Amino acid sequence: MITKQSLEINSHIQIAEDTFEVVLQSSLSKELKPGQFVHIQLPGHMLRRPVSIANVNPEAETFTMIFKIFGEGTRNLSKYQAGEFLDVILPCGTHYPIEDLSLEHALLVGGGIGVPPLYYLGTKLKEKGVKVTSVLGFQSASHVFYEEKFQQLGETFIATNDGTYGQKGFVTDIISKLDKPIDYYFSCGPTPMLQAVTSQLADQKGYISLEERMGCGVGTCYACVVPLKADPSKNKKICKDGPVFPANEVNLA
Repeated sequence: MITKQSLEINSHIQIAEDTFEVVLQSSLSKELKPGQFVHIQLPGHMLRRPVSIANVNPEAETFTMIFKIFGEGTRNLSKYQAGEFLDVILPCGTHYPIEDLSLEHALLVGGGIGVPPLYYLGTKLKEKGVKVTSVLGFQSASHVFYEEKFQQLGETFIATNDGTYGQKGFVTDIISKLDKPIDYYFSCGPTPMLQAVTSQLADQKGYISLEERMGCGVGTCYACVVPLKADPSKNKKICKDGPVFPANEVNLA
């Protein structure tokens, strides 16, 4: 059940260029699943900001979210400090249905701010005994975060657009060199990256998570829709039917 709460910030730190990690206290933390997001209201801004879940600590009843400064709203969010409170709607959206899948080896492919939800997914996969390989893409060395955390989950590869860290290029450049059979891939990132990944892995089963600005965040305003690949005249709501979809269900063009 989606609930609105005023949540205290346990910690608020910068982890990369324009990128911040925030830990929030909530009794609903244990209900959050990989791929879901929270919707945050900021004073002076009409629309809430969707932020994906990067990790959950059910024992401490906390969850971690990571965001990047893209505009005034997220810039204001970056100025908050531990001890302050945020107006949050949670849990929002669909999740990666790993409990329904039979898999031994998963490939995680993330780009930029699409990386955080894949870390929480990776932790749950590892708990299930699944082998995890991660391919993460960033703009440059100053934007890289969570590399060591992903390495604790399994083999991890980094690509940067300008070549200042890891391999120069895109995640698809690394994927093309991987000679490892996988059962499913899970990807989150900007639409051009998702287009390239789903094309490259067209013969593989997978799930993608879409990044999108939203209005209500609960499926009532139709501000964030994506057409179905099988019938472009029909749409799915990213905030409610997604943000996670089977890789070939929606049209990314």
